[in-house]
Amino acid sequence: MCNSPPMTADNAGHSAPATRPDAQSPPGTTTEAVPRRTEVSGSASEPSGERGKPVPAGSLGSSFWWLWTSSSLSNLADGILKIALPLVAVQLTRSPTLIAGLTVALTLPWLFFALPAGALADRLDRRRAMIGANLVRVTVLAGLVVSIVFDVGSIWVLYAIALCIGITETIYDTSAQSIMPQVVRRDQLPRANGRLYAAELTTNEFVGPPLAGVLAVAGAAVAFAAPVGLWAAAVAALLLVRGRFRVARTKQTTMRADIAEGLRFLWNRRLLRTLAVLVGMHNFAANAVFAVLVLYAVGPESALGLSAPAFGLLMTATAAGGLAGSFIAEWVERTFDRGWTLAATILCGAIQFGVLVVTTDLILIAAAFFLGGAATMIWNVLTVSLRQRIVPDHLLGRVNSGYRLLAWGTMPLGAAMGGILAQLFGLSTVFLVMTIVLLAKLIGMRGVTTSAIVAAEQQANPTEPSR
Repeated sequence: MCNSPPMTADNAGHSAPATRPDAQSPPGTTTEAVPRRTEVSGSASEPSGERGKPVPAGSLGSSFWWLWTSSSLSNLADGILKIALPLVAVQLTRSPTLIAGLTVALTLPWLFFALPAGALADRLDRRRAMIGANLVRVTVLAGLVVSIVFDVGSIWVLYAIALCIGITETIYDTSAQSIMPQVVRRDQLPRANGRLYAAELTTNEFVGPPLAGVLAVAGAAVAFAAPVGLWAAAVAALLLVRGRFRVARTKQTTMRADIAEGLRFLWNRRLLRTLAVLVGMHNFAANAVFAVLVLYAVGPESALGLSAPAFGLLMTATAAGGLAGSFIAEWVERTFDRGWTLAATILCGAIQFGVLVVTTDLILIAAAFFLGGAATMIWNVLTVSLRQRIVPDHLLGRVNSGYRLLAWGTMPLGAAMGGILAQLFGLSTVFLVMTIVLLAKLIGMRGVTTSAIVAAEQQANPTEPSR
């Protein structure tokens, strides 16, 4: 998802957005090929888990499309919530630190609950875990609506709600990303992820933000009631996804042992470890910028002087770029060198934030946001599909959660840093520092080459040709 600030990297499944063994593992680590699959009902070998019903060649199957529907509804709810929260908060305080703190509360659970969430995703039926997480979100946000109606809402109530939503997000997102190889075949993953990302970005960042601006004008209760209904509808769609999506377990283990196994797998694969760190740097910078962007853009005293609905529309530039990127990502992966492509997406991200330092021209800012959105989406589709290809199913939830601990655990730190820098030195300092952080990612790209990617894929699936 909610999905944190607009277009964070690896934002799949709300995202978002698994990895495989790296042939360039450090000395002393294991390099054996790992088994690709365990016995799973509704696994990718039988694409949609539809209990023996034949799936036409090339079709993603009805289970995928119900999952797609549920994800679209959930992400529309998230897109409304992530804009509604700061817009309502601005009515309660103009403190940059307190405003940025809401993003901290939303993302802090990834530091503390990501690993247990991954272990649960590998133990439970992943579809049912997603249903349970959404039901909790419905209950919590409905409570906020009631508190607003009875005029007992405050900035601290918003903090509590944001924290609860963030906790459920760790379970939902990890399960959603891990279920995909059980729903479609491995060769369909780039297309399936691209379609899913297209829907998620359209709803989360193209439709949700401007809709949130309109709903916020109608009142805080209305703005928060809309996600309640959307999450409930998402649960209904998940109930129509056929099959069981629980990975078969050959032995009983403790949660601690499960978590340790997933972390070892991730840490011993240099390629995956490097990608996780690079995503962490991106999300640190993105959250620092987006946590305080509302202060730069909204209000007569701000640099851009936008209204709340206009701010939501500006955010759709990123979403539009992401939508374009989601449709061309599969073609980009087939056509261009994957290592150089990933490096190019980093440069585009630096342009997205750097433009805020040098101009207040809305057209240039919107164009840079479009470019950054497309680049982030291409990165997400390429790296998430890579992880899903090379991580065995029985480890996918834990590896995804460990990856996201490194990748998303930086989000609350970035949001906090953005608030502090803005308070002490001004908003332009935030944008400049975070542009430099993104450019520094290019140093880490020395180990993310096409040859390293191909070697990892061949190690995970030695009998199949690499892409």
